[in-house]
Amino acid sequence: MDAMSPFDVLVDYERRSLAHVAGLPEELDAQGLWRGVGYRIGARRLASEFGEVREILTVPQITLVPGTQPWMLGVANVRGSLLPIVDLKQFLEGERTVLHESLRVLLVRQPGGDVAVLVDELFGQRSFTEQQQMPEDEAAEVLAQGRYQHFIDRGYRLGEHTWGVFSLDRLARTPEFRQAAT
Repeated sequence: MDAMSPFDVLVDYERRSLAHVAGLPEELDAQGLWRGVGYRIGARRLASEFGEVREILTVPQITLVPGTQPWMLGVANVRGSLLPIVDLKQFLEGERTVLHESLRVLLVRQPGGDVAVLVDELFGQRSFTEQQQMPEDEAAEVLAQGRYQHFIDRGYRLGEHTWGVFSLDRLARTPEFRQAAT
C-alpha cells in the first residue's frame, strides 16, 4: 500500500472537513444576511459591523484622568498605546456600568486614534436575515429611544430578543463623544 504524500493528506483532510461543514462560504455570505459583533449595554442587545470593531479585550487596568466627562473612565496602556476608555452605558444612558467579570471593551477606530468602549457583555458574532428585520417605525419605538436614536438605524428580532444595529463609526465622529474634557 502506497503512503500518501503530505499534500494528498491535506487534500483528504479538506475533503472530509467540507463534508461536515454547516454552511458553505457562499451560504454564509447569502444575500440579505447581515453579520456583526453582538454585545449588551444595560438591557439592550446591540450589534455593530465587523469593520467598526478593531479588537475585543478584557477590561485593562485604567488610569483615571482628572477633568474629564463622567463617562470617560480614563486611559489604559494597550500594547504600548494609550487608549481612552469610555463607559458607553454612561455616555448613552447617564448611568454608570457596574463592574463585573464579563465586561469587555471594544476597540473602535476613530479619526486621530482608537478608543475603547466598555460593554456589559459580549455575545460574539451575530447573523440576521431580512425576514428578521423589524419594520422601521417599530425599531425606532423599541430600540432607538433617547440618545440611542442617533446611532441605531435598524433592528432585528431574533426569538424573544430585539437587536439594534449600532453605528460605532457614527458614535466616534460625534463631537460630544470626541470632547471628553469637561
